[in-house]
Amino acid sequence: MYIPAHFSAGDAEVRALLDGCGAADLVTSTPRGLVATFLPVLYDPDAGEHGALLAHVARNNDQWSAPAQGESLFIVHGPDAYVTPSWYASKAEHGRVVPTWNYLTAHVYGRLVVHDDPAWLESLVRRLTDRHEAGRPAPWSVDDAPPEYIAGQLRAIVGLELVITRVEAKAKLSQNRPAADRDGVAAGSLAEGDPAMAEAVRAAARPDAPER
Repeated sequence: MYIPAHFSAGDAEVRALLDGCGAADLVTSTPRGLVATFLPVLYDPDAGEHGALLAHVARNNDQWSAPAQGESLFIVHGPDAYVTPSWYASKAEHGRVVPTWNYLTAHVYGRLVVHDDPAWLESLVRRLTDRHEAGRPAPWSVDDAPPEYIAGQLRAIVGLELVITRVEAKAKLSQNRPAADRDGVAAGSLAEGDPAMAEAVRAAARPDAPER
């Protein structure tokens, strides 16, 4: 990934992005070419030296059985949005502005491990379920379904673990614009109903934000 120094994501940003990631694109290089699948994921910071991303895939999806050549890749997406020059204070000053796209993303590389163990899969499914059901008025639990039904569902999936070897992350959040322009982008994003992007732009411009 091309990452100019002023758009390089800091460790805290990367950790927050991985912690908050709900799903990501798994890309593997196989004997028949590149294969990609969008999967729910769970970040486990305590697995291996750099953590791991855990997921499961349908057994009928042959990406898991096609030998991965070299490193595999999860593409993790944070907030992203179009930026209109109309939000820039500098538009009124000199007009030398153009549209762009703001985004936060991470390319997470690692060694792909396949798990076809029912106990491993059940543990992952429970962790994923508990994470996304937490805070709901009536959270659903795996134990709400008949055991034999859950057992059948587990037989239909295969577990995947990307043991992370390196992460390339980019936070392109208007850091290269003057403060007044960044304020305009944050305000415009909020006005268009995108508080996540507004907060990301504000956080990237804070004095205590990671060095870039």
